[in-house]
Formats: sequence, C-alpha cells, structure tokens
Amino acid sequence: MATSTDQPLRILHTVRAPVGGIIRHILDIANGQAERGHEVGIVADSLTGGERADAALAEIAPRMRLGVYRLPVHREPHPTDVVFWARFSRLIRRLNPQVLHGHGAKAGVFVRLASRTANNIRVYTPHGGSLHYSPDTLAGAFYSRLERALMNRTELFLFESAFARDTYQRVIGVPSGLVRCVFNGVTAGEFDPVALADDATDLVYVGEFRHIKGADLLVDAVAKLRAGGRQITLTLAGDGEETASLKAQIERLKLGDAVRFIGHVKARYGFSKGRLLVVPSRGDSMPYVVIEAAAAGIPMIAANVGGIPEIFASHTDALFKPSDVDAMANAIAAVIDDRDAMLARARLLRERIFLHFSQKSMVEGIISGYREAFAKH
Repeated sequence: MATSTDQPLRILHTVRAPVGGIIRHILDIANGQAERGHEVGIVADSLTGGERADAALAEIAPRMRLGVYRLPVHREPHPTDVVFWARFSRLIRRLNPQVLHGHGAKAGVFVRLASRTANNIRVYTPHGGSLHYSPDTLAGAFYSRLERALMNRTELFLFESAFARDTYQRVIGVPSGLVRCVFNGVTAGEFDPVALADDATDLVYVGEFRHIKGADLLVDAVAKLRAGGRQITLTLAGDGEETASLKAQIERLKLGDAVRFIGHVKARYGFSKGRLLVVPSRGDSMPYVVIEAAAAGIPMIAANVGGIPEIFASHTDALFKPSDVDAMANAIAAVIDDRDAMLARARLLRERIFLHFSQKSMVEGIISGYREAFAKH
C-alpha cells in the first residue's frame, strides 16, 4: 500500500562524517521534522566528529523517535564498508523508514543501495561530496561512474544550491527522479546582532581547516598586505586536518604576531573576533558560515565560487576571484578603505537572508520534496 501524502513520515537521515555544515544541516532538518510530528532518526559515522559530534547528537537524541546510531565507516572505499552495509541494512529492516535520506557521497551510496519498495523513497543531498573531485582524475572518474550507476536508484535529489544541481547534471547526468533545490536556512535567533569583541582583529576566518576551504590562501593574502605596508591582523577560528600545515605556513611567513588561532568555536563567537569575515573557499556549495554571518549582519567578503553567489545575489562587489591571493588581498584592502559601504552591504544582505534563507522554509521545502516524490512514486 502506497504511503499517504499527508500522514507523518518515518525519516532516517544518514551521513558519514558528523562535522561542519553538513551535520548542522541535518540537525536543523531533523529538529524541524520532529517538531512537525514526523518520526526521525540519524545514522552517523563513529570514527569522526569527536566530542562535538557526541554532544550534538546526544542533545538531539531525545527528540529522535527512530533513534541515533553511530556506526564506523571510512571516508574512502574500505573493506569494512561491507560490515557497515550489513549493519545498516539490518537497521533499515528494523526501523522500516519511509524516507531514506543520504547526505554526502558515502552515505548517498549506502542509502541508494537499499531496495526500493512501494512504501519508501531514497533521497540524496550530495553536499558537494564526490562533485569536488575533477572527473579528469582517477578518483573523480571512479566517483563519477559510481554516481552515474546510482543516479536512477534515487527518487528525489535535494540540492542546496542551483550550482550543485547544475554541476551534478553536467558531470553526472540528468536523473529520472525528481530534482529540487532547497536553500539552507538559519533560525530566528541567528538574526540577532553580534557584538564586536574588544580584542577583535582586522580579519576573521571561521570554519574547518581543509584544503578546499582555503584558509592557507587567506594567510598568504595577509602576508601580501603586510608586505605592502598594511598591518593587517587575522584570527583563525576552527580546526581540522590542515592545522599543523597552517601553523608551519604562518611561522615560515613570520606572521606569528599578526595571526592567532582560537580553535573551534561557535560561529557567532568567531564572528565577534574580527571586523571583517573572509570566506576564501576554493570550492563550496552553500556554506552555512556565509548564511549565518549574513543573518547576523556581519561585514563579509567571499570567493566567487559554488553556490556563494546565490547567497549574495546582486551584492557581487563582495565577491572575489577564487584561488587568487592577489584578488583576495585587493578585495580586503578595498573593503577596509570603504567601511561605510561595507556596513551598508551587510545590512542589505541581512534583509535578503531573512526573506529567503530561513530554517522554516528549508524544512518545509524538504518535506514538500518528500511528498512530491511519494506522489510520483
């Protein structure tokens, strides 16, 4: 018997690494769905995330009527994937979810390997994932073929940006299942202003230390500005696999007095530690840090890459060429020299986020996508 399009749903979200924007996205959706009466569960890797993931999942667990489960799964293909698949399959049989929603490439594989029935749909949100690999590389070719093989085992694709949707369709193909774009969203409290800290530096970076996020490019831009006579200072708020290499880079460039690390902190606390947020990403889909900062009215510039222009819309003067240290340094200098324009843009961008990037509209858009997929199914 087919699922009714108006009854509460049993929804199981699956993700490999419970870190960064992807887990924030899942937690926001899961909370919103639970508040609307749906039975929700989460499956996440137990090898990554550390204490922060443990705490976040423990906090949401009482509201997850299908439960929260941690199973070990590696980022790249691994022999133990067979063990994960066996345990995941047993979990699906026991919980009998109507919506299997995979987030990221690895979880998307396992969700779409599950059998299709009359009562369930398989949903996939790539979050960049395998699309970050160039199809010209060995890894990129492998992941592209895998995505293509699973493409039509997917009843609903939910992309968080038109950029991600268009990239997928260009690199992988046009799916037979439904394709929808639903922007990431923020909660009402995130529109409250953030007070600038007394020890704020000129610039701040908030996020993970990964190659794709480009913190090293920002450090190089600071070095260039200082070499040109501007005594720019920077706070790096975050952690990750490139922490050691960033510290070595700062030492090599003799920037120890100009750049400080404050570790992983909540985004709003990080925003308070700099007068201008810089988002130097080499690649991104729909980064939460940009939406969060814009909602709080934080002055910001960002790389013109991925889905970031969809957030800024007409405010293109805040965007700079990605992976270009000179362009980033010039953008920083221009903004610092015209503080009034910087603050005016921040106010206008905050209004745009309020209209188009709320958590409420995100949750309702995703549930609407599920309903539409069931109706077609």
